[in-house]
Amino acid sequence: MRMGQTRSVEGIAALLDDYDGFVLDQWGVLHDGVRPYPWAVDCLRRLRAAGKRVVVLSNSGKRESENLRLMDRIGFPASFYDRFIGAGEDARTAIAERRSEFHRQLGTLCYAFTRDGDHSLLDDLGLRFVVRPEEAQFLAVLGIDSPRRTAVDYEAELRVGIDRGLPLICANPDLVRVSPQGTLDAPGVLARRYEQLGGRVVYHGKPYPEIYRACFAALPVRPERIIAIGDSIEHDVLGAERAGIASAFVVGGIHASELVERWGRMPTCEAWDRFAARALARPDYLLPAFVW
Repeated sequence: MRMGQTRSVEGIAALLDDYDGFVLDQWGVLHDGVRPYPWAVDCLRRLRAAGKRVVVLSNSGKRESENLRLMDRIGFPASFYDRFIGAGEDARTAIAERRSEFHRQLGTLCYAFTRDGDHSLLDDLGLRFVVRPEEAQFLAVLGIDSPRRTAVDYEAELRVGIDRGLPLICANPDLVRVSPQGTLDAPGVLARRYEQLGGRVVYHGKPYPEIYRACFAALPVRPERIIAIGDSIEHDVLGAERAGIASAFVVGGIHASELVERWGRMPTCEAWDRFAARALARPDYLLPAFVW
């Protein structure tokens, strides 16, 4: 079935003839952070058995090694995919290499926005983590303590950075994240607010083109044979569009409450039309979930 320019398909099997490389989001597609979604493990196993190449591309602000452990613990061993590429690891590498003029001007005194005080992503890079933004040379968004703290609770710290003209690195651009309790604020809301206040921000991860170059390097497949699968229009679908590859949008992820009455179902044409009218990008396909 077609919904405007977007084709609705019942599962991944419908995409096998047209695509050899699959770029998969993790949260909201494969799992909710605690357990895999129904049929997701089986679907990924079948995809690999069909000889397809797979990269997991995540906006996670954690180290790659930590993400690999999380995936394995939930039920997705590393043998199920060719490479895990994460926004956090890319940010760490960019700071370590002082990749751009922006990164070269950061300095070494960092005030980090974190979840539970965890700044391990940037450990062992010669940085010193300060306890007040007044002492910093740059800001880094690594996490957010949601639901304990929401975006508005960080306003004072962000405004100190603005007053001092500090640059900010965002190691996770996601605006919301899925959890067993529903959706929560994600780190990207802090970087977005800082930008709204007039701050200088560099984002690592989706939908920014740099991260997709790493995907292409990991997938020996022509771009026209690569498809990205995710549950975020603003990150997965827009990122794929900017990278010049096809996309499939999982309706049962972070936008489920706007689109479907029950997980695993497809939206009505009317629900999709309302949603698509204000969407930043248009996917090539709709999927109910990551199912075969």
